[in-house]
Amino acid sequence: MDAAKRQRLEAAGWSIGDASDFLGLSPEEATYIELKLALSKRLKQLRLSKQLSQEALAQRIKSSQSRVAKMEAGDPSVSLDLLVRALLSTGATAQDLAEAIAPGK
Repeated sequence: MDAAKRQRLEAAGWSIGDASDFLGLSPEEATYIELKLALSKRLKQLRLSKQLSQEALAQRIKSSQSRVAKMEAGDPSVSLDLLVRALLSTGATAQDLAEAIAPGK
């Protein structure tokens, strides 16, 4: 958002913020969500690069296709443990996981 638009909105009484502000998330909660979303995105990238269907990945991790879809969508009901297990089952390494959560470092 450009500065002029921001000033107009604030002058009209609007409050400007991000999703963390709107939801009242602590910095730790926001970081946790970002971490899960980064891993979810990487899972989908790896699955597609390996030409695996969601069903094939589900079979590898002894889960269901719908659960894999939830993992890739960043559903809050999916645990970090399941995300990491799914990533490892696609051949991801610890280095791959580190790069997914801290790109460019």
